Order: sequence, then structure tokens, then C-alpha cells
Amino acid sequence: MSERGTPGERILLGHGSGGKLYRDLVKDVFVRAFANPVLERLDDAAALTPSGRIAFTTDAHVVQPLTFPGGDIGRLAVAGTVNDLATAAARPLGLAAAFVIEEGFLLDDLRAVCASMAATAREAGVPIVTGDTKVVERGAADGLFITTTGVGEIVVAHELGSAAVRDGDAVILSGGIGDHAVAILAARGEFDFRADVRSDCAPLWGLVEAAVGAARASGGEEAVRFLRDPTRGGLTTVLAELAEESSLGIEVEEEAIPVSPAVRSVCDLLGYDPLTLANEGKMVVVTAAEAADAVVAAVRATKYGSEARRIGFVTAAHPGRVALRTPFGTRRVLDMPIGELLPRIC
Repeated sequence: MSERGTPGERILLGHGSGGKLYRDLVKDVFVRAFANPVLERLDDAAALTPSGRIAFTTDAHVVQPLTFPGGDIGRLAVAGTVNDLATAAARPLGLAAAFVIEEGFLLDDLRAVCASMAATAREAGVPIVTGDTKVVERGAADGLFITTTGVGEIVVAHELGSAAVRDGDAVILSGGIGDHAVAILAARGEFDFRADVRSDCAPLWGLVEAAVGAARASGGEEAVRFLRDPTRGGLTTVLAELAEESSLGIEVEEEAIPVSPAVRSVCDLLGYDPLTLANEGKMVVVTAAEAADAVVAAVRATKYGSEARRIGFVTAAHPGRVALRTPFGTRRVLDMPIGELLPRIC
């Protein structure tokens, strides 16, 4: 194989054999894209030397189409895992990436995906330090699947989660919802509509770090209670799970939840609820009430949090239920959606 490969060259089954073709593929595509001293050793396990508590997560990414307005499967793979670590208040230390590539996949397309992954990893401040590659026969995969695994160092001393949430806590959303799902739907062309919507796919550690710092400064060490990114199932699922697991109620103001006119139009056209649509660049933050204003201000000052706002609060009333206050003065219960509105959005 030449240094850059032949234009139009495609993945062969031999690229997954573990022999020379495999080694050339790893060096020419993956090591070239993700270059760092740890990866370049090509060890079976990367040695990291953090201090403190460790978070560990993994996620598989099977989105179609592979490229969509606002991102691609590569950006999604890195951002999704960084964001999963961020929900544990964990600074990302290193990522692993495993690729399942269908025979016939274009090498240039693989290079483009890896370049996108590398750029997103640099933005998130985390190296891709190890990985694996498998090549399967034509028809055995949908072009390309990527699984990313992340290790991070937790920056808070207390346990986050539903058990930490208290009556009166503030519920904060970092920005508008539904953009990712609508961008994917539009890119697929399954429905005859146009939507000027870009996926919100983005790494959110910087946003979460700002939120944690602001909460600590204004409400004390344990002021941040809960972090979650509303991906599949959207905002409704996150809130419904939180209410159920905490045995507390949640009150949410519908008018406080940002939804772009384009997303709302598509939802009106197709009968979707924007609160159940997937996001890949948003974070739900629950904090002590006295820290809420400072957290909102800190998140708004970050690259991906300019639309952050307080959307509701936790209450001891109606435990296990999420009540949405509508603009008409009525309330409706937000139940966890059943099934998938949009398959393969992440």
C-alpha cells in the first residue's frame, strides 16, 4: 500500500486479517489521524496514569447516513462518549475506538471519518489512545460501525445521580432540543420536506466543567446533583427516569424549553413531540436552587451553552411524575416514550 493509498481504493477482507494489510491500515489511517505517543506504541492496552476516582464508559454508533448536517459518525462517536463521561463529572483522559468496516467501504471515506474524530477529540482535549478494527463481508454491516470507550477522572468528591436530588432543586437545560433527530431525518430523505437544521452533536466536557465550578462556588461542594445528556428518548425520558428513580416529582415549564422554529415545524408536520427527540449536544443539569442562576450564567458563557436556561424544579409533590405546565395554564404528565420514533440516530 502506498503512503496514501490509491484513489478510490476500498476496504478488503484482508484488511481485517491481522496481517500486513491490517497493519498498514492501522498505521496509514488510524495512527495517522489520531497521532499521539500512547497510540503510536500500538500496545494491546494503553497505560494511563490518572489520580483520583475514575469513570469508564463505552458506546456503539450505527447512525445512517454516516454524514449529516452538523456532523458525521466520527464526530458523533467521540462526542457521545465524552458526553457520557461528562455526566459523571469526569474529565476525559483517553478514548479507545473499535471499527467494524464493511468490505468495499472507501478508504477515503474512512480517512474523512477519522479526521472528523481526530478534530473532535482535539476539541474535547482527549487523545484516542487505542482501538481495534474488524472487516466483515459485504452486506454484513451498514458501511461502518464505531464503538468508542472512554476513561475519565471524576472531578467531584460526592456521588451524582438520582439519589442526590432534593426537593426544591433546579432543573437546567443547556440549549434547544430536537436538532439532531431532525437533522438525521432530513438527511435520510424519507419524508418530502426540507429543514434548515444542523445536528447539535458536540463534546460537552467544557460546558459541564463550567457548570460544576459555578455550582461549587455558589452553592457548595455538593451543589451539582445530577447530570444527563438527553439522547435517545429525548428530554422526556431523562426527566421521567429521574422522577421515577428519585421518587420525587418534577415540574417543567413548556415555554422555558427552547425549540427552534424549524424543529417545531417538522414536529408539527410529522406529528412528533420535540421533547422525545434525540439530542447529541445538550445536557440536563440538576443543582441546588441557590446555585441555579450562577450555573445558567456559566453554561451560557461556554461554546455550546448559549441557550441554557432553568426549565423547572424538583418537588416532593406527585412523586415519580413529571408535570409539564403548558402555555394555556394546564398541566400534562410526561410519560417515557415507548419504542423508537427515529431508529439509528446515534
